[in-house]
Amino acid sequence: MRKKAANDASFLHTTERPKRWKRIAYWVLVGSVWGVIVLGLGAVYIAWDLPNVDEAIAATRKPNVRVVTRDGVELARRGDKFGQAVRLNELPPELAHAVLATEDRRFYDHMGIDPIGIARAMWVNVRAGGIRQGGSTLTQQAAKNLFLTTQRTLKRKLQEVVLALWLEAKFSKDQILTIYLNRVYFGQGAYGVDAAARTYFKVSARDMTPYEAALLAGMLKGPNKYNPMLNPDLARDRTEVVLSNMVAAGYLSAADRATIKPPAQWWRYTSKKYEPLGLHYADWVLDQLTDYITLDQDVTVIVTLNARMQRSAERLVEKVMQKSGPAAKRGVSEVALVALAPDGAVLAMVGGTDYKVSKFNRAVQAKRQPGSAFKPVVYLAGLEAGLSPNSVLKDAPITVDGWSPENFKKEYLGSITLSDALARSINTVAVEVSEKAGRLHVQDTARKLGITAPLTDEASLALGVSEVSLLEMTAAYGPFATGGLGVWPYAISEIQDTQGRPLYVRSGGGPGRVIPGSYAGAMNSMLSKVMLDEHGTGKAARLDRPAAGKTGTSQDYRDAWFIGYTPDLIAGVWMGNDNGDAMKTVTGGSYPARLWRDFVTAALVNTVAKDLPTGAVQEDATSGGGAADNAFEKFVKGVFKSIFGN
Repeated sequence: MRKKAANDASFLHTTERPKRWKRIAYWVLVGSVWGVIVLGLGAVYIAWDLPNVDEAIAATRKPNVRVVTRDGVELARRGDKFGQAVRLNELPPELAHAVLATEDRRFYDHMGIDPIGIARAMWVNVRAGGIRQGGSTLTQQAAKNLFLTTQRTLKRKLQEVVLALWLEAKFSKDQILTIYLNRVYFGQGAYGVDAAARTYFKVSARDMTPYEAALLAGMLKGPNKYNPMLNPDLARDRTEVVLSNMVAAGYLSAADRATIKPPAQWWRYTSKKYEPLGLHYADWVLDQLTDYITLDQDVTVIVTLNARMQRSAERLVEKVMQKSGPAAKRGVSEVALVALAPDGAVLAMVGGTDYKVSKFNRAVQAKRQPGSAFKPVVYLAGLEAGLSPNSVLKDAPITVDGWSPENFKKEYLGSITLSDALARSINTVAVEVSEKAGRLHVQDTARKLGITAPLTDEASLALGVSEVSLLEMTAAYGPFATGGLGVWPYAISEIQDTQGRPLYVRSGGGPGRVIPGSYAGAMNSMLSKVMLDEHGTGKAARLDRPAAGKTGTSQDYRDAWFIGYTPDLIAGVWMGNDNGDAMKTVTGGSYPARLWRDFVTAALVNTVAKDLPTGAVQEDATSGGGAADNAFEKFVKGVFKSIFGN
């Protein structure tokens, strides 16, 4: 019996063991199948949108655009720059040594990914409590530069690894390093070491000094942060770190390290001469470029900006907008300035207090209420409707459609000439002139002067409540300075290809005559009084040469304007806050007028003073008359007089 039981137990043991192993084998097989499926799906996920390798290796770039003034001052360079493709053995050995010592010391020992480097970076980051080092190899960086975007995702990182392994299988280490050095970005639109050497040192990459090679290697960590043109001190400090890395890696002896010094011409990166100029203006030009040409090649855009005037404008704006200065204490945070030649060429433009803080161009893009700076449009419409500078109107309370405007000083002067009313910026008279001329006539006059912004048809139109840009409002004063010729602002004079062949050349001018010369002369007489009269609101803008202009202040001191002109220059200034906050009693006759005066004085320092165009308007002049009709009438009278006598 006992023997039988033992036999039964032995049987059970021998039959259960195969079943258990079969179950284990079954689940191993199932797990393997699912593992293959998951890995396959993962591979498909990673490879689904991998780039076409052959297409990615071929260098593609955006066309390079240079914006330069007529006298050769470069304002901006956009697009991508590629220099000559250079082989590793053609470059100074210090360049490769600097890059390897700083970026990937185990480059020649790993297979494209470096587990030791990754582990070291993780350890450093854990100890630091944040990201201090990365584990990417030069091969991975080459793969990213060649094939991928800068997007920081797990999928992109996995694709980077796959492509790095492909590069290692396809190319030698020297070839990979050559690819990397010819494609990596160095800031200022420069891709590859040759473009970088030409951009920063004006030499071929083959002719770089050891210090220049170390400087470029240092920029790889942050092409903008360590850019010697933008941050020369940071670039110099970073270069010292790279040179120390080369000593630590054994590429450079301490004695040789001591002989490598910054170039003697290092000053060129910190000199005012090399500071960026007219950046808001350059952006405005680049935004217009495709309206003139199809941008499918490298081009040079020759623009109207006057570098000397632009430097004066930026210097004066910086002075008046000091953070702890009087203007800042009065609640002024932003400013814009624009200056035009009589033919409409934009000679200077400041789009804001600090381009680095805000690229928004307040001279062009901002639409603000011009306040009384709009009144010359109203008064011109009044002249066309039959008024003259000597017409007498009543400065008294007025109500139009239930609206009762008040004067700035909340007082009324009684009978006053049109000329005195404009000089003192009397609101009630401006509204009366607008109503006499007709609001539609005022709107038509504004269009004739070049204002395209929507204008209200309410009575408040006369007081400049409709928003316009500084550039548009300044150009509207142009016909007064030119004796009646319209002014269309423009910035691009010519566009050339890389061989200097013209792709576009500006021809023609503005719209021609838009108002009779006699009306322009009358407006000049009145607007001169704004600056010369004892009670004129623009006294602070007075020059030692013939000039005219008008102040403007919007409701609650949200905007302060001064727009003025001489026969050689038309300029406008706006001050305020982007969010529309009120300033502390800042008017157009204060800081804007003084900034305008200082800028125009500097801009015209070598220009001989000229008289403004003059002319007279008869009391019965109408919009249907004009200089041509008056001249013809005089001619006919002269002929009759010569033939028939008196």
